Amino acid sequence: MPSLSGYKAELDYSYAPGIFPSMECLRYRPERVRRLLIHSAAAGREGVEKLTALAEERGIRVETADRALARISGKENCYAAAVFEKFSDALDPEAPHVLLHQPGDSGNVGTILRTALGLGTEDVALVRPCVDPFDPRTVRASMGSLFRLRVRVYESFEDYAGRMGDRDYYPFMLDASIPLAEALRRPPRARRTLIFGNEGRGLPASFARVGQPVRIPSNEKVDSLNLAIAAGIGLYAFLDKAEGWA
Repeated sequence: MPSLSGYKAELDYSYAPGIFPSMECLRYRPERVRRLLIHSAAAGREGVEKLTALAEERGIRVETADRALARISGKENCYAAAVFEKFSDALDPEAPHVLLHQPGDSGNVGTILRTALGLGTEDVALVRPCVDPFDPRTVRASMGSLFRLRVRVYESFEDYAGRMGDRDYYPFMLDASIPLAEALRRPPRARRTLIFGNEGRGLPASFARVGQPVRIPSNEKVDSLNLAIAAGIGLYAFLDKAEGWA
C-alpha cells in the first residue's frame, strides 16, 4: 500500500477513524482490514489496548502513525483508525430495506446507518448522486455500523427496483401521501422499502406514483423534519407494527 494521505473517493480503500469504529471494522469485516493505525499518545489507553490485541489476534498489522491520523481525521485527538478495503454487498431481497435517494450530508447518512442497525433494518440502498458511504466522516458518524450492514449504491431507483422484485414501497413525501399511522393499519410485509429523499429537495414528484407515499404529520411550526430524524421515526414505526414492539 502506498503512503497514506487524506481520503479520496477514487481510492479502493478508506479509513474508520476512532477507537469504536475501528473496533467494529475489525470485528465484523476483518478480512477487509489492511492495517491498524495507532497514535503514540494513546499508549496505555484501555480502548486502544483492546483494539491492538484484537488486531494482533486477527493477524492485522499495527503501526504508530501520528501524522497520518491527523491527515485522515483532520483532528489532533484521533487515536486510532482502521484502514479497510471498500466493499459492495448484495442486499437481501427478503428483508426490509431503507433507501436514501440522493442524500447529501455525511452526518445524516452515518446517523441513519446507525439507527437502521439499531432498529432491525440491516439492508441500506443509496441512489446516486449521493454521499460516499465510505467517506471517513460517514463511517465515523455511523459509529462503525456500516460494517454490520449490507450497503449498496445504485445508479438510479429503477436500477434498485429492477433487482429487488416484488416489494412494498413507502416513499416519505407530501405529494399524494397518507399519514404514517394510516399506512400502518395493516401489518407491513418484511419485503418493504422505506424511501427518503435529499435533505433539501426531498423526493422527486415521480415518487408519488411509487407504492404508497406516506408522511409524518407535524404542526405548522416547522416546514420539515431533519432527514435522519424522519428516517428514525419511520424505521421505528414500521418495526413496531411488524414486530409488535411495546
